Amino acid sequence: MNYLAVENLTIHYGDKIIFDDVNFYINKGDKIALVAKNGTGKTTLFKMIFGEELPNSAAKFNIHPDIKVGYLPQDTILDGDKTIKEVLYAQQSEKFQAIERYQKATEDPENHSLEAAMLDMDKLQIWDLESRMSQILGKLNIYNLDQKAGSLSGGQKKRVALSAILIEEPDLILMDEPTNHLDPEMIEWLENYLRSRDMTMMIITHDRYFLDTVCNQIVELENGKIQKYNGNYAYYLEKKQNQIEILYSQNEKLKNIFRREKEWMSRQPKARTTKAKSRISNFGEIEDKTILKHKDEKLKLETVENRLGSKILEFHKATKSFGELKIIKDFDYKFKRFEKVGIVGKNGVGKTTFLNMIMGIEKPDRGEVIVGDTVKIGYYRQENNEWDGEKRMIEIIKEAAEFIPLKGGKNYSASQMLERFLFPSHQHYVLVKKLSGGEKRRLSLIRTLMLNPNFLILDEPTNDLDIVTLNVLQEFIEEFEGCVIVISHDRYFLDNCVEHLFAFEGQGKIRDYYGTYTEYRLEQQANKVAQYSEPKASEPTKTTEDPKKAKPGLTYNEQRELSKIEKELPELELEQSNLTLRLGEQLNFEELEKINKRLTEIATIIENHNNRWLELADKQA
Repeated sequence: MNYLAVENLTIHYGDKIIFDDVNFYINKGDKIALVAKNGTGKTTLFKMIFGEELPNSAAKFNIHPDIKVGYLPQDTILDGDKTIKEVLYAQQSEKFQAIERYQKATEDPENHSLEAAMLDMDKLQIWDLESRMSQILGKLNIYNLDQKAGSLSGGQKKRVALSAILIEEPDLILMDEPTNHLDPEMIEWLENYLRSRDMTMMIITHDRYFLDTVCNQIVELENGKIQKYNGNYAYYLEKKQNQIEILYSQNEKLKNIFRREKEWMSRQPKARTTKAKSRISNFGEIEDKTILKHKDEKLKLETVENRLGSKILEFHKATKSFGELKIIKDFDYKFKRFEKVGIVGKNGVGKTTFLNMIMGIEKPDRGEVIVGDTVKIGYYRQENNEWDGEKRMIEIIKEAAEFIPLKGGKNYSASQMLERFLFPSHQHYVLVKKLSGGEKRRLSLIRTLMLNPNFLILDEPTNDLDIVTLNVLQEFIEEFEGCVIVISHDRYFLDNCVEHLFAFEGQGKIRDYYGTYTEYRLEQQANKVAQYSEPKASEPTKTTEDPKKAKPGLTYNEQRELSKIEKELPELELEQSNLTLRLGEQLNFEELEKINKRLTEIATIIENHNNRWLELADKQA
């Protein structure tokens, strides 16, 4: 069943081509990732599909009349006067009204409206809505439904909006950066949830593990054109690499032809023969093709020179709390030169506060945080800088520095740095207010690097940046001759950028873990399995279940089922993590297909187990 067909979409802004006669469709069951650079029109396309923005061309957006489209925007706007409950119920007014009618009808045994209420529940297919809603809200750490939306942080608003659309379950879901503001555990849960359910969606995300796990198609938007790849992200990378190699081979042949033809043309031949006329005519075409293939906008960063002394950054018994919330407790650490550290932990444990202590914005309750005299920090914050929208990009960069000294005694101007970050020269004088969210983040990153730091602090640098920029940023961090601290929820980014982790595990405990983030998560899963498997010290080892000892509210068989679920869930999650890790290996298509099939099976089992666990836990309570 065809849900959406886009035809003849063409949008040009001056010389900039956004869409050039774009045509594509979405069928029921498609889980599509839209991949493109920042500023190429991804969010604009979503807004046009949802009807928030009209195309300025003869394009057609044919949406099946019987389906409902849901949209999770990149920047969430909620009615600040409404409670979370009201926000959620507003999305599902018809369904929740039906549930309320059914509940009232069941309370009165003589109520003759019970049959009608049950028919409404059947028609709307909402018998599991409340339990599903409880599960979604719990997984996204949303508990106080009476809290006003106006008091929520940006991340909390995004999670409320995500909850609303998952509870609603429209026929076609458009999600713009759904993993922003989610901690890794939430992202893993969302992956499993989306993969295990029969949903149709189109997603914009920079999270490469998420892309690989959830999506079965990749749609690439490049140079105003759309190309579809039937497979996950790993399959897309394989096919894209093949295309690049073919283009490179063709370009090498064209260069050789071009060289020979140029030598021939330099002799100034007289176009008297048919053959000569043909060669002169073809020369221009060959030249255009050769030059075109060289217009490969690739970001390349070089390391700045700004040497660190022996004392860099030291924590001496540093302790910080806010009321009962302990951020760090008696933390000791001395940074070494060129050290690259990732900071991970659930939302709200104090990761950004830790960075603010380094910057002197927050002071420790006791102990010391000492920054060395030679340290020059570049701090890239997760919030976009509120620049004057009437200023031009080049002005924003020049406010930081006119030039930046690079390794080897070279200098780069502000204009050259903008070009290296894929802002072509004709765009340097564009007003800031006309930039996309991702372009503003990229501009902020350039501004941070223009300060010539030798200690980089990056707070969620991956949010809203496209995959091309993220790959370049990873290369830069690898080559950077200084220290780096990164807070990120992007598991792929952490796996490839840092040497060890500061894992904020709650109650002020910071664990220094040497290894990748995926290895850390696998260890956590293994510990969870061991915790469930080992008998408690206070209880004797049992070989058989005692029916008389069953937990209150559950039958003996239900208690056994609950125990079985609690044992199997961590084992399944561990297998899931191991298989997800394997997706990053060099595998052939058959192996990838086999792993993805098993991952889908596991996600379905986990989803069913979670739903059943909720039912049994409610009954037990």
